[in-house]
Amino acid sequence: MKKVKIFDAHLHIIDPRFPVTPNQGYLPASFTALDYVKSVENFEVTGGAIVSGSFQGFDQSYLLDALDTLGSRFAGVTQLPADTPDEEILRLHAKGVRAVRFNVMRGGSETLRRLDHFARRINDLAGWHAELYIDSQDLGELKHTISQLPAVSIDHLGLSKRGFPELLKLVDQGIKVKATGFGRVDFEPANAIRSIHKLNPEALLFGTDLPSTRAKRAFQASDVTLIQEALGEQEAEKVLYRNALAWYGIE
Repeated sequence: MKKVKIFDAHLHIIDPRFPVTPNQGYLPASFTALDYVKSVENFEVTGGAIVSGSFQGFDQSYLLDALDTLGSRFAGVTQLPADTPDEEILRLHAKGVRAVRFNVMRGGSETLRRLDHFARRINDLAGWHAELYIDSQDLGELKHTISQLPAVSIDHLGLSKRGFPELLKLVDQGIKVKATGFGRVDFEPANAIRSIHKLNPEALLFGTDLPSTRAKRAFQASDVTLIQEALGEQEAEKVLYRNALAWYGIE
């Protein structure tokens, strides 16, 4: 049976050799780069984005090791303080980092007070985008700021049904949305995926969210099937790998 081709735009690596700090009393189990490779062996993985979690704070050592292990078709999404020197950002860029994450849900990252300035700075300096882990119902006054930024994505379909109309407004203004974490959202994801795709076929970026830390339900292979059935195989290809290849600049 032919394997489905994916670009995994959202995965976490948790390597006990590197610093991990409990977040809100939570300490994740180990999930190394080799564990990840085993977990996706039934897919044709064309690359991916390794995303820093709240429990990893500003540590870069785990991320650089994971990028080295998984190879040049994987990008890094890190967490950095806004006063990080240009030289450090460019060093990380040379190693494959392509975005900064603002973790509104869990913390461990720079605060939203620095979002506008820092997101513009990293984009001007290195072409990076900003990624937000935020409940869409909490977007509030941020909507205007986000819509004016050069490049932004929002994790996990925005998480909530209540905030979904506001998320769609941002999609209409050009932001990207990760079709990830279906076990985290409080709505049926297929209709949400169809709505976002209808507004902008390039907006959705699929990711496994492995190892699905703290999710009510972990990633399942049926999540990929859900996207294919919601959009049809040809349009699903954009979501499953083509859009993210372009977004993360993978050749």
